[in-house]
Amino acid sequence: MIITRSPLRISLGGGGTDLPSYYATHGGFLIAAAIDKYVYINVHRRFGDGFLLKYSQLEEAATIDEIKHPIIREALKLAGIQERNLEITSMADIPAGTGLGSSGSFTTALLKALHALRKNLVHPAELAEQACEIELEKLLEPIGKQDQYIAAYGGITCFRFMPDGRVEAFPLKISEETLFNLEDNLLLFFTGYSRSASKILKEQDDKSKGSDKAMIENLHFVKDLGQQSQRALESDDLHEFARLMDVHWQRKKERSQSMSNSDINGWYEDAMANGALGGKLIGAGGGGFLMFYTTNKARLRHAMREKGLTEVRFRFDFEGTKILNQ
Repeated sequence: MIITRSPLRISLGGGGTDLPSYYATHGGFLIAAAIDKYVYINVHRRFGDGFLLKYSQLEEAATIDEIKHPIIREALKLAGIQERNLEITSMADIPAGTGLGSSGSFTTALLKALHALRKNLVHPAELAEQACEIELEKLLEPIGKQDQYIAAYGGITCFRFMPDGRVEAFPLKISEETLFNLEDNLLLFFTGYSRSASKILKEQDDKSKGSDKAMIENLHFVKDLGQQSQRALESDDLHEFARLMDVHWQRKKERSQSMSNSDINGWYEDAMANGALGGKLIGAGGGGFLMFYTTNKARLRHAMREKGLTEVRFRFDFEGTKILNQ
């Protein structure tokens, strides 16, 4: 039995510039952090023929081509799996559609397990690129490369997305004290809304492909905010980082009317009035998790609890996608 796990992620700056429709012309940059909330994949051989797949649905298929789950089907093909008697089960600490990059984590964890089945060693960069090939090229999802890369690498990592498709990954040069303060003072609250990132990102993707001036200028600005966030974190200025988060959120809302709603805006304003120094909605928008930086955690937690929001406590993950059992 092979068990793998892949971390979910939060974005710390520059999110949205990892879509090919933007970086293929302008280059992208962002900072992402893996967290200790995971997607797990379990793969083992069964006695009967065919595939038994357990995810949000239960599926049986005689051949790979008959598999309905698109990522599982394409991952089996890409990994060159010859077996026809596999059971594949997925589980996750956080539901899909909540802005923490679960699709990318699912794909990297699945590929890692299938490579382990074939006794293949795979570098994080190769694992991430294969996951991107499946989601962006084979399935034509209008998404970026952030989720697959941070899931594969883990840590708090800076990524440059080059116009030729290459991705440069390097760790954020953050001091130990600032790392601990960042980890302690970032709080995540679930809005109760789940949504499809693809639907929201398609609007950004279409406008970028059409060279929409407002969208391109917005993404230029957000990329610069990501670079400013890197400088703030590496110079131990967490208050400036928090301020930049707020600026990022205000600009992010301009990309689409679906980015936020009256509930999310109200919760954000309440948080800023109760100790948050900055914050934003994690992921493509429309729901998922609100993240805030605060030095008054008790006050902010009380205020959000009063509004009915659930906090999810987390730590950073520095292992990336890994094999737990083989």
